[in-house]
Amino acid sequence: MLTRIARAAVGRPRLVVTVALLLMILCGAIGATVHSHMKSGGFVTEDLDSVQASQYLSEHFPGSEPNYVLLVTAEDGADSPAARAAADTAIAQLRKDPEIVSGVQSYWTSRPDLKQALRSKDGKRALILATIEGDDAELPLRAAELSEQVRVAGGPVTIEAGGLAASFSDINTQISKDLVIAEAVAIPVTGLLLALVFGSVVAAALPIAIGLFAIAAALGILRVLTAVTDVSIFALNMTTALGLALAIDYSLFIVSRYREELTAGATPTDAVIRSIRTAGRTVVYSALVVALSLSALLVFPQYFFKSFAYAGIAVVAAATAAAVIVLPALLILVGHRIDAIDLRAPLRKLFRLAPRAEKQPQQTFWYRLVTAVMKRPLPIALATTAFLLLLGSPFLGVQFGYPDDRSLPTGVASREVGDVLRTEFDADMASSATIVLPEFRGTPADLDAYARELSTVPDVPAVLSSSAVYRNGLRVAAGVPEMSDPSAGAYLSVATTLDPYSEAGRTQLDAMRAVPAPSDALVTGPAALNQDSVTAITGKLPLAGALIAITTLVLLFLFTGSVVLPVKALALNILSLAATFGAMVWIFQEGNLSGLLGFTSTGTLNLAMPILMFSLAFGASMDYEVFLLSRIREEWLAGPKTTEGNTEAVAMGVARTGRIFTAAALLMSIVFLGVATSGVSMMKLFGLGCALAVISDATVIRGLLAPALMRMMGTWNWWSPKPLVKLHNRFGLHEADEPETGKVEQPVPAPVSV
Repeated sequence: MLTRIARAAVGRPRLVVTVALLLMILCGAIGATVHSHMKSGGFVTEDLDSVQASQYLSEHFPGSEPNYVLLVTAEDGADSPAARAAADTAIAQLRKDPEIVSGVQSYWTSRPDLKQALRSKDGKRALILATIEGDDAELPLRAAELSEQVRVAGGPVTIEAGGLAASFSDINTQISKDLVIAEAVAIPVTGLLLALVFGSVVAAALPIAIGLFAIAAALGILRVLTAVTDVSIFALNMTTALGLALAIDYSLFIVSRYREELTAGATPTDAVIRSIRTAGRTVVYSALVVALSLSALLVFPQYFFKSFAYAGIAVVAAATAAAVIVLPALLILVGHRIDAIDLRAPLRKLFRLAPRAEKQPQQTFWYRLVTAVMKRPLPIALATTAFLLLLGSPFLGVQFGYPDDRSLPTGVASREVGDVLRTEFDADMASSATIVLPEFRGTPADLDAYARELSTVPDVPAVLSSSAVYRNGLRVAAGVPEMSDPSAGAYLSVATTLDPYSEAGRTQLDAMRAVPAPSDALVTGPAALNQDSVTAITGKLPLAGALIAITTLVLLFLFTGSVVLPVKALALNILSLAATFGAMVWIFQEGNLSGLLGFTSTGTLNLAMPILMFSLAFGASMDYEVFLLSRIREEWLAGPKTTEGNTEAVAMGVARTGRIFTAAALLMSIVFLGVATSGVSMMKLFGLGCALAVISDATVIRGLLAPALMRMMGTWNWWSPKPLVKLHNRFGLHEADEPETGKVEQPVPAPVSV
């Protein structure tokens, strides 16, 4: 089928390129406004107790769970006439549309017992709290519009917006800006490196052209998906980065093979067809592995993961189609001019360097390295494994937390408001817990007794019931009856002085839930949302991991005909990713390098990021694994089926591909590092983590550990039970120029020498 596709593209190249250009323009136009249709949440589902509690509050007690905070700062203090006048203006603006904003309360309008919680310790700052109604898509837009209306900058009184709604809005804005910066950094740097790798501007321009097509396709695909399902705003950077990285990688493999075929004396037409038949075949298989890795995200019920699965699979398909359909058309149009505008000649002339002779594979650095490794496979395998396990050890202490305003850089308004709430107020009103009693039909005394017990939980400064405020088990003020409607149950507000995502915050939440309630109780708030979402996500991890493992093993068996190589590849990828995850815990959770990288450590990692990193980086690692095994298998099939033949096949396979997949890994890592320039810390974590995973996989794994293990296993690398050999001969993937039967001689395993 690939041969027919290549012949069709070669037969009408101008038509193919024209259609591709029109599609690129169309997708770019469709996706131009995609960010305004995406959502900021997606980490929780409606079946969680904390989410059901929030929905109950929204229906029966509107405004009882504030998600929007205005911080009023006055030079003369919060009680000054200027502060009150500015606050009154902001409150009037918030109350203009009760269907959008509800539950407005403030330091200046609240009852006396609440004033202390709404004023800073130094008395210069005070709060206005409100609830903005709407889903994950409406909330950021409404918050942005309100913040623009009520914000006051400069002068004796300033007003800044914070809270969950404002944080979502600022995250959306930051990610949209970061996408432009990431692409502005990644594309030129990638183009320059491609020119240095190929030595030709023309050869370098082809992968960049396919990459731009993939970016446009990604934006168009995301916009279409927003019309039919919820799509996370975080998919914007990640999906476009994935499309660009894969498009460049796949194009690099095919262009390199095309130049190799031309050098061997093939005509441009034959070179294109042969390149698609070999490298294109590997690209399609690699894309299938990546797509199936991403499809494992579909087992998670949260739309955050589902949107990545849908968009990621579609973008992988677009990048693959561009590489095997559009690229052949471009190659045939370029023909022998693939090496035109050689940059190396003027550089050699400038630095007075002699022309560099083309090396045979046996003369390359990679051949010498792998040969040296395979002379001492056991100590190198043990040392490399120990090193990777040491890097991965910090992951054993990982702590997961829900993202909040600390994901943003310090100069952003909602982040600054959050920092003030955490440091200058007796209790962080944005982190308070709310306990909902939907079936409560008892007396006020029953509710008060429950509130009194809750107030004795450590680090709870106050509990507000419908009739009183309690601190340390004592009633300190009278409440207001309208806070509870007996016909609709009741709720209690529980203030906290702790970070809800810390270990102490989780312990406090467990202590609250352990207090006997007068009826069934549901807890909501940041700590409860975090705990519930982590529990829900981790419950699906075994299924997702099993799906990735099974599909990878099956695909690599069909690709290689071996049951040993797929298991080896799976183990090495997991080892490489474990080392990367350990490094991410050391950097982001423990805060090392936080000053250099420009983020704030919260002592936790967002659980969604390691899962996404695993899916994407695992697929990218398998991308290189398939490419490497493809060339090793070519050498193995062409040589003797002996231990020495296996050793030479590994050395030659790495020698022929080492320079290419190292360049590909470097280029892909640059794309991910472009994402790491983001001001949003979780995007920084994702970009840096994926870049480290790709680089370590292409160097430490492919250059040291994989050759050492393949030397130790000898001809066992290619072994399969006889029934599976027959299965592979019938259904496995074979080169088009293998014998028609497709049968591969099965080696007799020889004693392994290490």
